Amino acid sequence: MSPEASNTARRPHIHLVSDATGETLNAVATAGLVQFQKSHEEVEVHSWTMVRTATQMQRSVEAIAKIGGLVLFTIVDPQLRDVLVKGCAKHRIGYIAVLDPVIHAMGKFFGEKARNLPGRQHELDAEYFARIDAMHYTIAHDDGQQADDLDKADIVLVGVSRTSKTPTSIYLANRGYKTANVPIVPGLALPADLHGTCHPLVVGLTTSPDRLVMVRRNRLLAMNEKAETDYVDIEQVRAEIAEARKLCTKYNWPMIDVTRRSIEETAAAILNLYNRRQEQLREKLAEGDGV
Repeated sequence: MSPEASNTARRPHIHLVSDATGETLNAVATAGLVQFQKSHEEVEVHSWTMVRTATQMQRSVEAIAKIGGLVLFTIVDPQLRDVLVKGCAKHRIGYIAVLDPVIHAMGKFFGEKARNLPGRQHELDAEYFARIDAMHYTIAHDDGQQADDLDKADIVLVGVSRTSKTPTSIYLANRGYKTANVPIVPGLALPADLHGTCHPLVVGLTTSPDRLVMVRRNRLLAMNEKAETDYVDIEQVRAEIAEARKLCTKYNWPMIDVTRRSIEETAAAILNLYNRRQEQLREKLAEGDGV
């Protein structure tokens, strides 16, 4: 850290320097910071995005030098990297090229030299549009809506109310999977198409009765509803969960308990099931074709 920066760096500072939008750096920095409780609470993050000329980089370095801290960067252009690295060295600022280990390992594996193209990961390619399409489908098929074309889904989530179906669906859609979710409501039949569909993976989400009652009570409080109903009656909730389990068993739908899982963990478990199923389907297809 430079002498002029020492007086101003009263709290930890991290600088994210990118030649694109900085999304990759933000994700890396966030994942790293949560491992350090004190630093996570006090750190101040500065983003220097779309830095694509030597002049822009020099200005960024000068501003960083006045603050001090640690620099994380994803700059791939050799000339811009040189300006940044030399500037950090001059002002005694630590720096990390977060993509270097990954690119180096991939280069060795593929036997190919990286192309060093800035912002390449954010191109509007087919994968991007697939995610947009998945998001549109998922939003249109939230909470049992438009249940007449569930066969177009990649994944269908079923479960009683407040088992994280919607947020999990949105997370999966952001990964490019068309995901519908259908509530299991006492006394109401599930969509007929759901029983006979063979294309999407149907997964049941469940949770512990105690946690579900707590979540539902919080939901009612948020809606300024104070009346006691079957919706939060522990025995009724136990019956709902038991009936949902029987339904999933009947149709051979796998179930995931979300009681102690984050949305990301639940989605990862679902994708493991999905990928395993896709592999099994490919094997059956190959056997049928005599391959």
